[in-house]
Amino acid sequence: MQTLSILKGGYTMKGKKLLSILTTAVMLSALAAGCSKPAPATPTAGSGDTKKDEVVKLVYARGQDTTGATNEIVKQFNEAHKGKIEVTFAEMPSDTGKQHDQYVTVFNGKGTDYDVFDADVIWPAEFAQAGYALPLDKFVEKDGINMKDYMKGPVQALTFKGQLWGMPKFIDAGLLFYRKDLVTNVPATWDDLIAQAKSLKGKTGSGYSYIMQAKQYEGLVCNATEFISAYGGKVVDGDGNITINSPETKKGLEVMKSIVKSDFVPNNITTFTEPESDTAFIEGKAAFLRNWPYQWAESQDASKSKVVDKVGVAPLPKGSVASAAALGGWVTMINKYSKHPNEAWEFLKFMTGADGQKITAIKGGSAPTLLSVYNDSEVKKNPLFGNKDFVAGLSAAVSRPVSPIYPKLSDIMQVEISKYLAGSQDVDTTIKNMDTKMKEAVSAAK
Repeated sequence: MQTLSILKGGYTMKGKKLLSILTTAVMLSALAAGCSKPAPATPTAGSGDTKKDEVVKLVYARGQDTTGATNEIVKQFNEAHKGKIEVTFAEMPSDTGKQHDQYVTVFNGKGTDYDVFDADVIWPAEFAQAGYALPLDKFVEKDGINMKDYMKGPVQALTFKGQLWGMPKFIDAGLLFYRKDLVTNVPATWDDLIAQAKSLKGKTGSGYSYIMQAKQYEGLVCNATEFISAYGGKVVDGDGNITINSPETKKGLEVMKSIVKSDFVPNNITTFTEPESDTAFIEGKAAFLRNWPYQWAESQDASKSKVVDKVGVAPLPKGSVASAAALGGWVTMINKYSKHPNEAWEFLKFMTGADGQKITAIKGGSAPTLLSVYNDSEVKKNPLFGNKDFVAGLSAAVSRPVSPIYPKLSDIMQVEISKYLAGSQDVDTTIKNMDTKMKEAVSAAK
């Protein structure tokens, strides 16, 4: 699944382009202060393996960027390292799957076509296991970078078998959108939301009040991950071992089904993906919606929305443990076979540090992963980036299962959870089936 950016340009999910609704100082686009001193914005180049006066040439690969943010980052870095390092931007296919396959083809042949590359948040474990990516722990330690300065979700997605395999770039995450004209107190827990959804049923004329994504597809895994994590469950541990069979997972799935089977959601909720959810909400048919950050722009687009200026945004409700939002977004990694790993790190550090993320936020419209960037006065001119509830929602992001065989685990979850929601099997059977099939898949992949 290709993850969502906030508004127009760059990465999109399933090819969807989102309309920009703000101009001048703010440009929202689509493509989800620290404890230590931030990494230097324009560090000196590493020694690499080149002659003293030779310019090191790097290639940075990522998908299409219509915002100009990537070109600006490359330009500023090249100017600061003139005569030492020169980065060229290689534009990859806009389709996430094609990007993935192209990287695999190159790296599987130990190719050096790309030194630095962007990756979907679900790829790091796969690329680490396959030997495509360079672990970055020694670089991070050398430069005194505190990974706690970044949002925890992306760092979690980049950590596999005790090592860090990339740096967080920008984030998307599930959020709660609500009607400010109908909701007096934003629900803090799922119990609160259920109670309010019941009381608001019918107030919009639709017969329902809450919308989510419950069709059998990747979005179902995102929604399920949020419920499972909110109640303390985990699908896998840090080493990729399957841990889904737990009372916490059971509770999360039971709450999820209680909502899907309630009378305050559309009776065809198991056919809803993002487009159906978006359309129903901007037509004013629901008081609450779980969706991605792009929903804000859709809601404020007067050409098609009936809820302009009536929408608020908040973190998803808490379960018994925490608020949990499925992580989306992109990270940046270094090709293990790059001939210039030190120089590649310098570029990666600049791009994912404060200065690089500021450019990505202001010019690209994508949400930063470095928390201190949200304190920047220019960044806060974006009404979302200046919204504390929005930032809190992103900070609650948790990764989908971090595994080299994530696509297989996702398929298993989609099939088994769909059966459970349809009523064809109970929760215990669902969890047992997922546990057994996932463990078999992990063993087969070894």
